[in-house]
Amino acid sequence: MNKAADLVEEARDGGGVIRLSGHLSIACLHDLPNRLDAISGPVEAIDLSGVDHMDTIGAWTVHRAARRLGCGITGADEDAERLIATVSEVDEPVNIRPDYVSPWQRVVGQIGAAVMMAGETLLGLLGFFGSTLVATWNVIRHPSRFRINAVVQRFEVVGVSALGIIGLMSFLIGIVIAQQGSVQLRQFGMEMLTINLVGRLTFRELGVLMTAIMVAGRSGSAFAAQLGTMKLTEEIDAMRTIGVSPMEALVLPRTLAVVVMMPLLGFYSSIVAIIGGGFLCAVSLEIPPITFFQRLREVVPITDLWVGLIKAPVFGIIIALAGCYQGMQVKANAEEVGLRTTSAVVQAIFLVIVIDAFFAVFFTWLGWN
Repeated sequence: MNKAADLVEEARDGGGVIRLSGHLSIACLHDLPNRLDAISGPVEAIDLSGVDHMDTIGAWTVHRAARRLGCGITGADEDAERLIATVSEVDEPVNIRPDYVSPWQRVVGQIGAAVMMAGETLLGLLGFFGSTLVATWNVIRHPSRFRINAVVQRFEVVGVSALGIIGLMSFLIGIVIAQQGSVQLRQFGMEMLTINLVGRLTFRELGVLMTAIMVAGRSGSAFAAQLGTMKLTEEIDAMRTIGVSPMEALVLPRTLAVVVMMPLLGFYSSIVAIIGGGFLCAVSLEIPPITFFQRLREVVPITDLWVGLIKAPVFGIIIALAGCYQGMQVKANAEEVGLRTTSAVVQAIFLVIVIDAFFAVFFTWLGWN
């Protein structure tokens, strides 16, 4: 059983000596720190020759008492001297509570940190886009390095496997657009214009936009999680060691798959949304399907289709780059995989909406409205 820590005071001319004994560990100190604090007389030294064992807490207790009494420490073995020297190096006051910062300063600081992080992320995405272009050029120069099997597999994961959820989402969105639009147009006796609303909105905006959001949440997050896990398990470092470029083997197939599949998924989403809108028009507004599609052909210009098809691959590039970039930034631990995956989805959706706003202004300037 460990011997409890104890002390004995010996009086001498010019100052006393405090002799400590027993185990100076957190489990055996008991009231020793309070007894040391109660000593106020002149002390020449603290003798540790009777100490059997000492841990960091015991070393800190001895060091604090010696500093307060202004005396030396004697009789310590090599381990005790090393512990006391270590705790003396970090002998600085520690704030139990952080310094007070006004709410205004805290808010401004957080905004500044967010702006700096956004700028760094944007620069990182631009640099990653450049690396992707370099990898693409290398593959064009050396077609044998193109991994067709990886691209086809991503076609299935990004496109074919997503048909069900994208179709269901689009069908319901078409119903919602038709229902809400017909309610408002009924006030003016123009329920027939619901067809215009459904056709133009789905082909031009919502079809490709909702598809991009769904692909970002489904495939962009998967890219970030997959590459992040590969970074943690050092698979990417192993690929570099054996002379395989991760940009060509991992990033390029995923980017190409999303870029190719996004126009197809966007067109598919628009068609299904129109079917949903036509279904509600037939049930609620008693507009026959033949009338619905004839009217649709009259009011929807071909430019609306081109607008959606032009935006789709750009959205695909953004989604793939955001997912792969965030996955390649994982460095520390498994928790960072989740954080980077969340960042990939948020950044992809945010950038898609921003680019969509620029496209809206640009196509209006071209007269495609």
